[in-house]
Amino acid sequence: MPLSRWTPADNLPGIALVRDKKDREGGTLDFTPGNWQSFVNLAKQIGPVG
Repeated sequence: MPLSRWTPADNLPGIALVRDKKDREGGTLDFTPGNWQSFVNLAKQIGPVG
């Protein structure tokens, strides 16, 4: 799934809530800001898959 489909869901201190912007009712995933940044960096490094 392309990284561009994921979007911040809210702005809370110390937590990054993200959701699939094509499925707004599908819930959110929560990450620490550092873990989210690590995921974004890895996704950029790997590139599109599938």
